[in-house]
Amino acid sequence: MDKRTFAIVVSTMFISMLGMGIVVPLLPIYADQLGANALEIGFINAGFSLALTVFLPVMGRFSDRAGRKVFLCSGLACLTIASLGFIWAENPLQLILVRCFQGFSATMHLPLAQAYLGDITPEGEEGKWMGYFNAILFGGVGLGPLFGGVLTDLFGINATFLVMAALNLLGLIATIIFLPEVARKTTLSNQGASFTALRNSTIMRGAFAFRMATGFGTASFMTFLPIFAHNTIGLSTSLIGVLLASRTPVSLVQFFTGTLADKYNRRALVIIGGALSLIATALLPMAGSFWPLLAIYIFATIGFAFALPAATAYVVKEGRAFGMGASMAMFMMAMQIGNGVGPILFGGVVNSLGIESAFYSGAIILLIGIAVFIWFTREERTHGTR
Repeated sequence: MDKRTFAIVVSTMFISMLGMGIVVPLLPIYADQLGANALEIGFINAGFSLALTVFLPVMGRFSDRAGRKVFLCSGLACLTIASLGFIWAENPLQLILVRCFQGFSATMHLPLAQAYLGDITPEGEEGKWMGYFNAILFGGVGLGPLFGGVLTDLFGINATFLVMAALNLLGLIATIIFLPEVARKTTLSNQGASFTALRNSTIMRGAFAFRMATGFGTASFMTFLPIFAHNTIGLSTSLIGVLLASRTPVSLVQFFTGTLADKYNRRALVIIGGALSLIATALLPMAGSFWPLLAIYIFATIGFAFALPAATAYVVKEGRAFGMGASMAMFMMAMQIGNGVGPILFGGVVNSLGIESAFYSGAIILLIGIAVFIWFTREERTHGTR
């Protein structure tokens, strides 16, 4: 592994994720100030994931043919423009368009940075380096909202958007100057039909189903955990912030669990980690105070920390045969489907059955995802593959 190149990739990824994370807690407030109704706010929040879902397959496949660096630079340039676009927006429709453009821009950076890393990862160390990557990724996601909230309180919302633009521009400059193009580890015969081959890969089917299920599980937490904590348990806004922020340091466990995925059975790690998160999701409605709720949330995060590096290592191996960009794009698309559809689906369930049903539904979907993963990777057990 070229550690200098790895450091550049993850640094620019952290910067861009920090920049995108800054806007998350501000958008509903900003949209309300522009006169958006509840439905329009929903579309603003969904626009990012919907654009990602639509364009991820296209960008992943093109990058397998044209190279990673040009897409990484284009993505960061467009993310810089999108950040300034939030200042330009004067009504909810324009804000929806900017959010969709931000999602489109992210398709040229998020999965392709991971694909670039897959290209330079040594054989047999997929779990280790993907664990590092995921830990840093979640660090940026977790710190972004906190950073954005403080900036807005101190300097105003437009200053926050300017900082977001500056961060993406900094990542763009670093990528142009320091990041070399890398040889893509894809057989030439498969580059033209990467998605056809991927759809026929049982490993990718299993990984896709599991990642989509974890996306639904995350959606149940991110959408309804704050409401449950506030309305049912009576937690203050500060304690809810502490609760959600606890995900960031716990996710750093992936520095360790990624290495485990190279030493032990990856299939077992995905199943065990998924099962831990499933149990925690199902137990969450039983929490009656802050400390049990915090413990359950951390328990769920630890489960994901064991499962995701192992699942991503599977995808890296498939990417070497069928196209790293296409494989990573498909894997990320699975997560975005869960993140995009989950809040809408669970919202309908909650309206009928109550807030607790969001977490029970999330647990059921996780169970289905684990079962599908077990079915499609059953040959792994027979062949004795990690």
